[in-house]
Parts: sequence; structure tokens; C-alpha cells
Amino acid sequence: MLSFDVNVFGALELFGFEFLITETTVNTWIVMGLLILFAVIVRIKSSSWNPSDKPKGLQNLVEMMVDGWEGFYGSNANKTVMYLAPWFFALFAFLFVSNVIGVTGLRPPTADWGMTFPLALSTFFLIQFAGIRHRAKSYLRGIFLEPVFVFAPLNVIGELARPISLSFRLFGNILGGMILMSLLYAVPIVNIAIPVPLHIFFDIAVGALQAVIFTMLSLTFVSLAAED
Repeated sequence: MLSFDVNVFGALELFGFEFLITETTVNTWIVMGLLILFAVIVRIKSSSWNPSDKPKGLQNLVEMMVDGWEGFYGSNANKTVMYLAPWFFALFAFLFVSNVIGVTGLRPPTADWGMTFPLALSTFFLIQFAGIRHRAKSYLRGIFLEPVFVFAPLNVIGELARPISLSFRLFGNILGGMILMSLLYAVPIVNIAIPVPLHIFFDIAVGALQAVIFTMLSLTFVSLAAED
């Protein structure tokens, strides 16, 4: 019988509260460790890079990533929120590694709603921050007074629905791929030939696509909130 429950490895007591250490928690630490390690290596290596030399190896990879991200963010973000580019890059990098880590046999952290909802909640708070910072009066008027004030409850519900829809979209797609792969592994004949190409599709292609979609939607919502 297949089980998709998150394993609990232990508990940590802090300030009188008990925090469970789950499989999602451990795999999230692994993802963060990989990203931090990559950042440290780039920081050390970059001290010896000469801008006038032809880039190669790691330098070439990093420059491709930076140039690609600047082009993507510049063409999709409102000019008023250009200062948020590092945050969205970090969000995309975390989502990408979290989604594709399933190809190693680890459970993707994003296959747990307890991970995707806080990420979507951070987008929700960023939307409110951008709207209030850049056009507080018109932004709040749009929520509570447009088209008429009697629609304010519906507008508030619409705002609160954004993090829920964002989190379930990412969670459902990643968990769905994991469930499908687990079902295929349970079939002896299919287990021999199909899993490798399907792993490439679900863990890498779909994982990368979902990272782009989540980041793109978050960026669009924040840009629209900041745009007068």
C-alpha cells in the first residue's frame, strides 16, 4: 500500500513549544545547504575572475544565470519594484532546486503544503507591502471602495484567495507527479523501462516549469499592486 504521509524524524523543544522535524524539514535544509554552498563557492571563485577575460566554466554559468535573470525580470517586472529582483531570484532558485531534488530520490519539499503555503504567504505580504508603499491611497481604495464599497468583502476575499491558490497550484502539481511516479514504480513491467524518462519529465521539466510559474505569478501580482 502506497503512503504519501510526511515522515517525522523527531521533535525539537524551543521556548516551551515543540517543533516536529519532518522529512520536509530535513530536505529543505538540504536544499538550503546546496544553495548556500553554491553561493560560497561562487563568492570565493569570483575574487579571481577578470572581467576582461573570456568567461569559462563556473564564471560562464554564473554570468548566463545573471544575464538571463536580468532579462527575464526586466521584461516582466514593473520598474518601481526593480529593487526586489534579488528576492525573486532567491525564490526561483529555492523553488527550482526544491522541485527537481526529487530526481535524486528525495521527497521534494514543495510536495508538502506546509512548505508551499508559507511561500505563497510571503508573496501575499509582499503584495500588500508594494501596494501600500508605492500607492497607498489608490491601492486601499481599490480594495475597499471599488467599484462600490459594498463589494469590499468580495475584494478582501479575492486578496486572501491569492496565497491559497498559489500554494495549492504548486503543491498539487509536485505531489501529483510524485504520486504518479510512485504508482508506476509499483508496476513490475513498467518499472523496468519507463521511470528514467518520466523522472526527467516530472522532476526536472515540470519542476522547472512550476518554479517559473510560481515566480512569474508572484512577480505579476506584486508589480500590479505597485503600479498606479
